[in-house]
Amino acid sequence: MAMDAILWAADGIGKRTMSVSDSNLCRGKKMTAQSITCTATARNFSEDSENRLHSDAAAARFGFQGALVPGSAVFGHMARPLVEALGEGWLSGHRVAVRFFKPAYHGDRMTIAYTPTGSEHFVACSARGERLAELRSQAWRAEVCRHSLLLPGTAVQERPDIHWRNLAVDEPFPAWTWTPDEVANAEAAAQVEDDLPCYRQGTLHPHAILDLANRAFTRRYRLAAWLHVGSEVRFRKLLKTGEEIEVRCVPTRKWRRKGHEFVDLRVALLTAGEVATEIRHTAIFGLRRR
Repeated sequence: MAMDAILWAADGIGKRTMSVSDSNLCRGKKMTAQSITCTATARNFSEDSENRLHSDAAAARFGFQGALVPGSAVFGHMARPLVEALGEGWLSGHRVAVRFFKPAYHGDRMTIAYTPTGSEHFVACSARGERLAELRSQAWRAEVCRHSLLLPGTAVQERPDIHWRNLAVDEPFPAWTWTPDEVANAEAAAQVEDDLPCYRQGTLHPHAILDLANRAFTRRYRLAAWLHVGSEVRFRKLLKTGEEIEVRCVPTRKWRRKGHEFVDLRVALLTAGEVATEIRHTAIFGLRRR
């Protein structure tokens, strides 16, 4: 089985009037009172990253057609119609589950279709005649997950290469902080062709938010090739540029399936000591070679 046929393997999650705006993302956009359909081009801005699946040669060794576009970027594209339809309030008080079925390759022309269905908001991303990803979102409020309240782990002297034995479940990673500025936020938006004005006014882009979960993982371990397969994000509080964000992370589960090694990470983003965003991030950290 080709690696680009990997399906989601984690436990499941599972009428508005809008005007047509001039958008770089949604050329050829079709809008109705109940849906938005647009197209966007997938771009790989991570070719030089430590994860070699973002390079053509290494990706081919695992059975892919070419370098993979990061899942966080695909998520950033899929979030665009939700923020357009619901406003920046979607980034505070909603939960969202995104599942990646097939990879996006550099240059793919993606069709992104948003449909509200009752209390749920659904977004599908397709390219090459295939469904690449699905996203479902609902308004939501609940207690903070207990893993978000765990104290951070102690500092480590160096990052080890990841393997099954040294990935300890329920052992928190050291915390770290990041203060996003306008330049970093503009870059995150530009990489997914998102020109909504709220990001120029300081709202942190969802592409940048989900990428923090990737960075939490790679700050703790060296990962030569790994695959993001899905996330559940719980937006509690709007994140803004200029805020110091504390990033906490703990692996809560690991398992093997069809020769691959999976992990669930729980990532908490805190501002001023308050949990602003919670992420359950699912990845394959041990890929079976073809």
